Amino acid sequence: MGKKEEALPSESEWRIMEVLWESETPLTSIEVLNRLKGKSNMTLRMVRVLMNRLSKKGLLGFTVDENDARVYHYYTMKSKEECLKEKSRRFVNSYFSGSRTNAIVTLLQGVTLTDEQVEELNQILEKSKENEWNNE
Repeated sequence: MGKKEEALPSESEWRIMEVLWESETPLTSIEVLNRLKGKSNMTLRMVRVLMNRLSKKGLLGFTVDENDARVYHYYTMKSKEECLKEKSRRFVNSYFSGSRTNAIVTLLQGVTLTDEQVEELNQILEKSKENEWNNE
């Protein structure tokens, strides 16, 4: 059997993760819902279902409130950067047969870049070269 694919958040789950990544402390489902107001039309039941799924995927952890065992305080188990890297890897594998170069070229062909953005890309490319040489 092959390597198990790491679970990633769906689009709706991602919104919940965003709220938790932005928070300095763990949050209850009600607190997450309150922070989503105006950004989403999710109900409390939907938020709870999605947070439970995220927990089962290993993306959220929780502690039980010491004063009320019905209240859970959720926190992220993976950083936003880790999830973005995995999402990007899967995107490249799915749509570009694993070729990062083809993915980058395709994405860049459809945009006009400012001088600052070109400079930022050059810095990223230089850093990538340094990392590649250090890993040989």
